[in-house]
Amino acid sequence: MSREAVFLDRDGTLIEEVNHLSSPDQVRLIPGAAEAVRRLNDAGVLVIVITNQSGVARGYFPESRLSAVHDRVSELLAAHGAKVDAYYYCPHHPTEGIGAYRVTCTCRKPKPGMLLTAARDFDIDLARSWMVGDKVCDSGAGDAAGCRSVLVRTGHGRELPNAVADLTAAIELWAASR
Repeated sequence: MSREAVFLDRDGTLIEEVNHLSSPDQVRLIPGAAEAVRRLNDAGVLVIVITNQSGVARGYFPESRLSAVHDRVSELLAAHGAKVDAYYYCPHHPTEGIGAYRVTCTCRKPKPGMLLTAARDFDIDLARSWMVGDKVCDSGAGDAAGCRSVLVRTGHGRELPNAVADLTAAIELWAASR
């Protein structure tokens, strides 16, 4: 049987927004985020981070730096008994960047490529799954993949109409829908 997942945008949803975050030292969890992730873990739902990382394309930091940043996110979550099952990222940008990273791809949100890849990798039922983010491109990717999407007012989402307060509130909506 296919599994349920909650896909999370990284910057501004799970961790504090830092423009082109490039160092593990810059990682700070948004208050309540670890507890929200743990609630999903306890429910047996996959938690998968889906993040655009155009800083790689723009040459701000090497692609290899992303694993160190994700390791730090995982370390901070683990301190609260929470975990992310997988991280997917898009290092591309369609108009800015260098070399092979400057490309129109199928993985950059709002396109659903990262979600579709995760669905294949983990046998995820996208119709039962959710996408949570702080930008319209996040909900666009979720909608395009066939997920239910919710936006949060943390990060870039402060002015979004119909957004909920934060990841905790988004997971409350998810729980109420089950």
